[in-house]
Amino acid sequence: MKFAASLLTLFAVTSAFKVPGFGLSDENVVQLGHDSFNMDSLAEKSSEFLSYLRNLESEMAKAPEEDRHLLRSAWAELAKMSPAKQLEYLRRYESKFHVSQEHMNKKVAATQKNDQYETVTSQKFEGYSLSIAKTKPESLGLDTVKQYTGYLDVDALDKHFFYWFFESRNDPENDPIILWLNGGPGCSSSTGLLFELGPSFIDSKLKPVYNPYSWNTNASVIFLDQPVGVGYSYTNGEQITNTAAAAKDVFVFLELFFQKFPQFLNNKFHISGESYAGHYIPSFASEIVNRADRSFELSSVLIGNGITDALIQHASYKPMGCGEGGYKQVLSDETCDSMDGIYKRCAVLTKLCYNAPSALTCVPPTVYCNKLMEPFMDLGLNPYDIRRQCDEDGGNCYVEMNWLDDYLNLDEVKQAVGSKVDLFTSCDSTVFNNFILSGDEAKPFQQYVAELLEKGVPVLLYAGDKDIICNWLGNHYWSDALDYSEHEAFSSAPLVPWINNQGEAAGEVKNHGIFTFLRVYDAGHMVPHDQPYNALEMVNRWVSGNYNFQ
Repeated sequence: MKFAASLLTLFAVTSAFKVPGFGLSDENVVQLGHDSFNMDSLAEKSSEFLSYLRNLESEMAKAPEEDRHLLRSAWAELAKMSPAKQLEYLRRYESKFHVSQEHMNKKVAATQKNDQYETVTSQKFEGYSLSIAKTKPESLGLDTVKQYTGYLDVDALDKHFFYWFFESRNDPENDPIILWLNGGPGCSSSTGLLFELGPSFIDSKLKPVYNPYSWNTNASVIFLDQPVGVGYSYTNGEQITNTAAAAKDVFVFLELFFQKFPQFLNNKFHISGESYAGHYIPSFASEIVNRADRSFELSSVLIGNGITDALIQHASYKPMGCGEGGYKQVLSDETCDSMDGIYKRCAVLTKLCYNAPSALTCVPPTVYCNKLMEPFMDLGLNPYDIRRQCDEDGGNCYVEMNWLDDYLNLDEVKQAVGSKVDLFTSCDSTVFNNFILSGDEAKPFQQYVAELLEKGVPVLLYAGDKDIICNWLGNHYWSDALDYSEHEAFSSAPLVPWINNQGEAAGEVKNHGIFTFLRVYDAGHMVPHDQPYNALEMVNRWVSGNYNFQ
């Protein structure tokens, strides 16, 4: 899963400014180990590069001397890595990340080719509109239920977010509504739709295969491509660079969605997702519950194999690889011993980010802490499933992901869903880079989970126990450590067996009140893909209010 050189690469490999003081000027030459680049040539590749570095220089001057020393050391250490090694540490394993800037230009050039839309606006959200395509997505044969596709359009900023809504197979008038979000950052929720929990999967012949365990069996499900630039979403203007900014757009989308479909306003509404949605969901949910002008209520959130508290999550890589996560040891004893020192440095850098979140403090741990994944990568292990190697020709380590991309780029598919772009991108490297450069990945988001619990919003953390990158141990650790009013009661609650409706041991569950942690046996990063029956039972139990799974 290699992706082309980008601003992220330039930034990472040119981060050892002359210290102390960083004294940048247009004429500075930045040393890159064996290479050197003139700053002007770098600026040509990104018009924002110089201003970005100068902003960091300004932030550095404000930091305490002890922190400045540590950060200078960290930036210098990162710059000594080879470019290839930095790329290895920076990638998040969410996709092939094959989309070049040329592809992005092609993607956004073919807009407004289909004007067959119904549009919904609101005076409360000036400049925003929700369009509903007058095409027939049902013609694709993914499901026989009512389906709606379209865009949230922000015309002034030229941002356009694609969505695909499937009504419940059961009782859409009364069944709950679920918003599903994939991670990345920068990956389309079509991964969830066509690879995990949607009404059909895509086979090698690019034909839909019916999924009897789809989450729309007993719920209506919205798949939203966000942040802008992901999947069928696109922008010719403003880009999203952090989770907080993305939250604003998602809130407006939901407001306009329920305005268009008022018959669902009284249905229970839940947000679910996985991976980087461990950032998205707590932030988006916080935005919702703090908006006094909201017209809908949030019933609960479900986070699967999420990255939420990076400081604690990173501590779980050693035990997961060294035989303490319920699976055999896959790393050597020597490697296991060496990971302690790496994590100590990772933790120091992450704490700086937690204490004063900014690009200056949060980019170093984003890069450095991913060194903890290097031993798994060197073994060729699938970072989403410790039991297997990556598929040789598979994007995201799964060959099925290639089929998904090819399917969503078929002309008949784009026409049926009312796509306004010529190129579907399952994961977008530009969006990914923007989030990394803002330091978003290393920032803490567990405080929003605590806020939700204090405000009475139920929270489910579920995790397949064969995942590496966002593994169950880390999610177990940080949920036990969560600082909220019921901390003692939750942390002291035992893990007890979760028995599914077939009488089989499906996992372990820990619950106190409205907070639940669920370990799912024999599933990797994408629980609905690996354990479809148990995943459907899990979501059905949860949305029915069975928070202890007993």
